[in-house]
Amino acid sequence: MDAGNSFINDKGMKLSGSLAYSTIFSLPPMLLLIIIFGGTFYGQDALQGRIFTELKDIVGSNTALQIQDIIKGLQFQKNSTIATVIGTIALVIGATGIFVEIQDSLNMIWGVRPKAKKGFIKLVLNRVISFSMIIGLGFLLIVSLVVNTLLLALSRWILGKFPELPFNALNLINTAIIFFVISFLFTVIFKMLPDVRIRWKQVWPGAFVTAALFLVGKFLIGVYISNTNTVSLYGAASSIIVLLLWIYFSAAILYFGAQFTRAYIEYHGRKIEPNSYAEYSEKRLLQQLKEQHNL
Repeated sequence: MDAGNSFINDKGMKLSGSLAYSTIFSLPPMLLLIIIFGGTFYGQDALQGRIFTELKDIVGSNTALQIQDIIKGLQFQKNSTIATVIGTIALVIGATGIFVEIQDSLNMIWGVRPKAKKGFIKLVLNRVISFSMIIGLGFLLIVSLVVNTLLLALSRWILGKFPELPFNALNLINTAIIFFVISFLFTVIFKMLPDVRIRWKQVWPGAFVTAALFLVGKFLIGVYISNTNTVSLYGAASSIIVLLLWIYFSAAILYFGAQFTRAYIEYHGRKIEPNSYAEYSEKRLLQQLKEQHNL
């Protein structure tokens, strides 16, 4: 109840809209960096194929193809050395924008803000953390590729030995693995991105809830997009609208999960404290004063 009220009071849907807008510009360079770094270990073609498959399952073939074309355009640009350096810097800044946006929103949700005197250091630190998150996403994609390959091999072996075994059991195993991978991702987001001192064990319950909501939401969002006539009204821009809708609703799930995590931590009598680069926001200080007054 507290998480839902806080989500409404903090304008969670407005934050989701802001993240959706930012992601439209940050998604192609972020995926390109994932392909570049992840492809070093597993192969760029395999990783790019995996990303395309995931996007196709989420937003449909047309939107996934458009994103793939944008990534190819970024890959095959040939410029001078200076232009390449500038382009690389712009690529990194653009790619990390998603996580910087999420960090700002999580800080607001959890009632902290960066200290003004440490603005430049914090700016650099934010980009480093965001860049490491991109590398981490590449690693998770590689893990999912390896796991999928092993599951396919295992399923063939099991079905060969036990042909009467229902195939749904193997699908459940695959879903469970996806759930734990997504839970780990949300745990890292809640632990690493906000400017707070928080322990891993404090965020994983909220991350599990967020991952469960995300998987359910992924299915419902897909049903909504495939059955609504709103998207078709936009004609050639329909692919962008589909992507915006999916990011918008997914961001809402992420921010509700953050509110749930905050409420869970506070329910168990613990406080979310700012780290050395941050301080309590005015809203949080006023809330603490009210709580002290009520006591």
